[in-house]
Amino acid sequence: MNLSIVGKQFNLTDSIKQHIENAFDALNKYGLDIISGRCVVSADEKNGKKGFSVEFALNLAKKDTIVIRHKDKDLYAAVDLALERASKVLRREHDKNTTVKNKDDGKAVRASIADEQTSDDEVDEIIPMELELYKPLEIEEAMQKLKDSDAQFYVFNDMDAKMRVIYKRSDGKFGLY
Repeated sequence: MNLSIVGKQFNLTDSIKQHIENAFDALNKYGLDIISGRCVVSADEKNGKKGFSVEFALNLAKKDTIVIRHKDKDLYAAVDLALERASKVLRREHDKNTTVKNKDDGKAVRASIADEQTSDDEVDEIIPMELELYKPLEIEEAMQKLKDSDAQFYVFNDMDAKMRVIYKRSDGKFGLY
């Protein structure tokens, strides 16, 4: 991470620079790809009151730049409070990337399984067939069609327009749904 520490209208001492560098090092714990960080420290004096303004600018890879500004009477407190706010923003960004909502739910695994070539002897083949449900049948007619075929069951519409299933039972008799 490139780090730039700038003082405006203020001379930065080594201890202040070290404190700010430690603050930036603490931001690396979230595992986000921080390309560069910039800290601008400026002395403000309004209405006879001295204060310090700290601005953190963090450039994240593939994300927008995060800018945090904080003002305080104490320089170290301003840096610490700006660090706390930056940590909060980076933690939220990290949580967005690691939540269940953003996981791929195994889509890549399922896609790779679907792309695999399977041999013909492993796959059960489904053959679509036309159903003869166009005209209603008497139950006796459906039973005769089932007797004439090798099928285990026969689906048909009866005279009351109900879909029915007649099937061969193991004892040689016929069942009707």
